[in-house]
Amino acid sequence: MTAPAELVIVGGTIVDGTGAPRRPGTVVVEGDRMRLIGPGAEPPHAARTIDATGKIVAPGFIDLHSHSGLMVLKEPLHEPKVRQGVTTELIGVDGNSYAPFVNHADLEAFVELNSGLDGIPDIAYDWDTVASYLDRLDGTSVNIAYLVGNSALRIAAVGWDDIPADAGAVGRQKAMLRESMEAGAYGLSSGLDYPPGSYATTDELAELTREAGRHGGFYHTHVRYPLGDRFLDPFREAINIGRRGEAPAHITHFYHRKTFPGSAEQMLELVDDARAEGLDVTFDSYPFEWASTRLLILIPTWVQEGGPAKTKERLADRTVRDRIRRELGERGVLFAGAGGLRDVRIGYLGRPENARWEGKTLGDLVDDTQADLVDALCDLLLVEDLRPNEVTPGPHTDGIRRFLRHPVGMVGTDSTFIGAKPSPRTYGSYPRILGQFVRDEATLGLEDAIWKMSGGPAARLGLRDRGTIRDGAAADLVVFDPATVRNNATYDDPRRFPSGIEQVIVNGEIVVDGEKHTGARPGRALRRGRD
Repeated sequence: MTAPAELVIVGGTIVDGTGAPRRPGTVVVEGDRMRLIGPGAEPPHAARTIDATGKIVAPGFIDLHSHSGLMVLKEPLHEPKVRQGVTTELIGVDGNSYAPFVNHADLEAFVELNSGLDGIPDIAYDWDTVASYLDRLDGTSVNIAYLVGNSALRIAAVGWDDIPADAGAVGRQKAMLRESMEAGAYGLSSGLDYPPGSYATTDELAELTREAGRHGGFYHTHVRYPLGDRFLDPFREAINIGRRGEAPAHITHFYHRKTFPGSAEQMLELVDDARAEGLDVTFDSYPFEWASTRLLILIPTWVQEGGPAKTKERLADRTVRDRIRRELGERGVLFAGAGGLRDVRIGYLGRPENARWEGKTLGDLVDDTQADLVDALCDLLLVEDLRPNEVTPGPHTDGIRRFLRHPVGMVGTDSTFIGAKPSPRTYGSYPRILGQFVRDEATLGLEDAIWKMSGGPAARLGLRDRGTIRDGAAADLVVFDPATVRNNATYDDPRRFPSGIEQVIVNGEIVVDGEKHTGARPGRALRRGRD
């Protein structure tokens, strides 16, 4: 006698992640795999049947940009993400990855330097290679795909300083990248606003991209925003790195600000022109007006040369502060208003005596303490050991719509998991797209939106068995109500879970049921070429 299926989802409308029109059907989950039964066919007996009448059954969403590389080890239920339908997310982004680090002191220093993005959770930092790090990521509520950040490679091969990587150093980076790709990494990431990875030249990055491409990987980049015209030139460099490296180039958190000196169309035309040339260029965007990163990004990169200890020495130096004040003044950011330092919201503080400033702006801090703005910023970074996070204005809403509609635009949340008031994108990105931009505004169709959240990202990563609903695929699924799905996270109250995401299934196990987490942790680290 055939054993009953673990789960059958009946009565739902399937949107399969390929962009194909929705259709009725039944999804049967057997072990960690799925198969389909057409309309009218009798579903098998199952341990659990979900009646999805009036609901959409979609592939689990794949987030192309997440800063959960440490926090998911501390909080493996990972509720902010799985409760909005995410079943796989990509970490190691922005050049800021935590392996390979053969020197444990360098790993600890890098965790400190990047703590404004990923925090410093109380966990065992007991890995060194990509293989050992991926082993630690098994047993969470979502699947994890991993990129090798060029900062980790550069620290090992060059050090923490802003010096050129000679041929030997580039060769050492390529060897580490090759070993990491063989261990299961999906490609190379760069974050060219974040030292020490930002010290890499275009030539160096092109060589590393070529190595990633040789092993089936791609180049995923937070571009060098201060480059050239500070508008299109950063993206031209990203595309050129892919061209020279003969590998796909993916621009992450691609968006348009109203303060940019040109239009969103000009930015999107760069992608279109590159693709017309025959290059494989794609991008992801997040659907919120609020950006977030480490507060340290406000400090010039030369201050951060040499690692966190030297950074703190410089921040305490009055002469250095005078130079910082002069450079920030020349950039025109020592004011209130969009793009000004006074309006930067402090997103995370670790020391209890500073908790009252969390969620307040730098302007609030300065006004209450009567401190100089630059002194207040430097003092806060010092007393908090570089940990503060920031939340600032990001893409404007019309720009979000334009980027979402682009044929190769995909979704990445750029989510952070620290502080009382992160950007609402951490809790609400996918439900906002499904509720506001699909249902309420018809900015894009449901089938297109689901492709941008599942099938498209899976193809970008090269995932063979995820991202679409089809026979034999991994059973990563989302059941949601298209009439009620909505984001509830706001700028002032960002840690609110969404509505309408009713069931989330990861590797065949129900992780979210009735909009509540079941406690299941079936997720695992995915390994390129094996998943």
